[in-house]
Amino acid sequence: MSQNLPKIAIIGQANVGKSSLFNRMVRAQQAIVAREAGTTRDSVLGKVSYKKHDFWLVDTAGLKDPNDEFEATIQEQIQDAVDASELILVVLDSTKPFSNEDRTIAKKALKSRKPVILVLNKTDLKGNLPNDEFVRLGVKPIIRTSAEHNAGVEDLLDSIIENIPQVKQEKIDDDIIRVALIGRPNAGKSYLFNTLAGKQQAIVANVAGTTRDTNSTDVKFNDQTIQLIDTAGMRKPGKQEVGIEKFSVLRTLDAIDQADICLLLMDANELNTQLDQRIAGLVSDAGKGLIIVVSKWDSVEGKDAYTRDALAPRIAYYFKFTPWAPLIFTSSKTGQNVTKIYDLILKVAHNRQRQAKTALLNQLLQQATQKHPPAGLKNTHPKLRYINQTDDNPPWFVIHGSNLKFVHWSYKRYLERLIRENFDYSGTPIKFSFRDEKQIKENKARAAAGKKPINKASGALKKASDSQNKREKKRDEKLEKIAKFNENNSSSR
Repeated sequence: MSQNLPKIAIIGQANVGKSSLFNRMVRAQQAIVAREAGTTRDSVLGKVSYKKHDFWLVDTAGLKDPNDEFEATIQEQIQDAVDASELILVVLDSTKPFSNEDRTIAKKALKSRKPVILVLNKTDLKGNLPNDEFVRLGVKPIIRTSAEHNAGVEDLLDSIIENIPQVKQEKIDDDIIRVALIGRPNAGKSYLFNTLAGKQQAIVANVAGTTRDTNSTDVKFNDQTIQLIDTAGMRKPGKQEVGIEKFSVLRTLDAIDQADICLLLMDANELNTQLDQRIAGLVSDAGKGLIIVVSKWDSVEGKDAYTRDALAPRIAYYFKFTPWAPLIFTSSKTGQNVTKIYDLILKVAHNRQRQAKTALLNQLLQQATQKHPPAGLKNTHPKLRYINQTDDNPPWFVIHGSNLKFVHWSYKRYLERLIRENFDYSGTPIKFSFRDEKQIKENKARAAAGKKPINKASGALKKASDSQNKREKKRDEKLEKIAKFNENNSSSR
């Protein structure tokens, strides 16, 4: 079974705390997926995991300045959010009576006939108004929050889970390979999509951003059904247009989630590696297969038989964090290497399902630890006892041992290289998990004593909480000094 994750939109006027609320909800769950810069903040899209529920969180902050031609822009701004989302959060400043603009926002949200939650933020500040002052907006339920102090955020998440529509479940045919074409605008995605599909399925134009939504079709190759998914182009963060384009990016990320393999297209004449690197990182983090496709090879002027060989090492260098991704040069116009893309898709799909024998894996692990034992601290050297593969799509390996928290990331890379040298996992990332037998035993003892288990997540959460408390303390001290200064000045007058 597969599901399209629900989308939750945050709407409201400027300076009501939408950005702080977004960051609190996303970061608190340690589930940041993408950081797409807007005009007023550095995060627009995030994936939240809460009580076994996952959903996209979309912040509309920075689409347009509500104070600048509000009446002309508010409808477009809210309509984009409403159209792309299944549930809407209307955020207001609890210290101010609602304005005509707030009323307009609430009406637009209610007219969508989608679930709406009214969020009264900044309840930690003096002068915050009770819920009764906002009842006339007609939005229920009403949740009071302080994003700054993380107050009421769990109540908001609980309310979201209660009011979120049931996600449509789709039966997945395991025999179908789902391939998403992704990349920057005008990189040739739709052209390649049509060429692979063998028909004019997608609109093709020389204008960047022609494709705004996802487009899919099924094709047969060597008796294998392959579903091709064309997506909107992902722009450099600061260059995303207002409104609908930001939601097109969201749909692209959704397509990556649903795909088995992603084709990352790069225009041969515009190898803007920085953004392409970020996109490749999203694919790798999502555990999807990756094929790097250099498109429009026919349009490269002055190329010769050695041009491709000269470019390949340069591209490989910029994508050294995904050395396992195959590289292919294509031309949809001439058909060069287009059929070979299908061959690569089948190969990557096969590699993602590859099962490594446990005996051979443990033989490799013993050889690795004998040749290069993992470093540690004094008497806390990691001991890697055995390894086994627990999953595929992508291949997932679990290493058992003790003191595994001291295993350095470089040693994990070393183990990955060793596995890849002995098994063909080209085109797919591989994942590792570590089960510390000592920690498991200690946690069982803590559970028996009624105590919470200790893990990396709880440690990170405690560290983040302590850091937040220090910041709040410094801020309170600063505000207290300012208040005393103002008091002394007023009394002297």
